[in-house]
Amino acid sequence: MFVGRHERQLDPKGRLALPSAYRPRFEPRCYLAFGLDGCIDVLTAEGFEEVANEMIEKVRSGEISRSQQRALAANTVEVQVDGQGRITIDRELREFAGIEPASSVVVAGSFDRVEVWNPDSYRRQSEQGGALIRGATE
Repeated sequence: MFVGRHERQLDPKGRLALPSAYRPRFEPRCYLAFGLDGCIDVLTAEGFEEVANEMIEKVRSGEISRSQQRALAANTVEVQVDGQGRITIDRELREFAGIEPASSVVVAGSFDRVEVWNPDSYRRQSEQGGALIRGATE
């Protein structure tokens, strides 16, 4: 399980140092993919295989379109975690999430995956989720 929130800075080459608590699950490689609500999903190899299999089944059952499957498959990249615990986020994924090289990001656990966010987008999503939780518990 991935939990917690960490503020990080991408370097000028678009590399991200993964939080030390997350690194062991991602070494030596992981997958980066378009995430829901405009984030970048960071998935273990096993986690990505589960996502891919679920998507294939949803296409077969008609729950989602083949176009969605293609978009996710075409824009997912396998990356190596370097000796310093960094991953490189490619340009297309950074553009999808509204993240520039050398910019601040939020790296947040989301139980079965890690999400990389533009800080403003993360704040909006977090506030919205918090409001829903407060409303659900009253």
